[in-house]
Amino acid sequence: MSGVAGVRVGRVYDEPGPQDGMRVLADRLWPRGLRRDDPRVGEWRPDVAPSSELRRWYDHVPERFDEFCRRYEHELAEPTAEAALDELRRVAAVGPLTLVTASRHLEASHLVVLAALVADHDTPTEA
Repeated sequence: MSGVAGVRVGRVYDEPGPQDGMRVLADRLWPRGLRRDDPRVGEWRPDVAPSSELRRWYDHVPERFDEFCRRYEHELAEPTAEAALDELRRVAAVGPLTLVTASRHLEASHLVVLAALVADHDTPTEA
């Protein structure tokens, strides 16, 4: 597993470890072969995953990764996604957070961007 400043990233298919803390599945689609009550998924947050259109456009083509990151950050700036990001920041502020995905290539996945955005912002205060 890897991560950014206290926010870890991993594959949803990997067994949870004691250092994982809260595991959050950040995929738009439910992973194949997993039951909805699978203990490897603590919480499912499709609202912070890339849109289906962006995911299809990127298609894990390495030359598109930088543009994918830019477009994904733009999607995460939308109000619905921003609220979900704030919730992830709150979780990360009180304990370990592991963002998980079904993607095989973590270093070229959306979790790289998401982990950085969660870790690089101050925790939002309660209104």
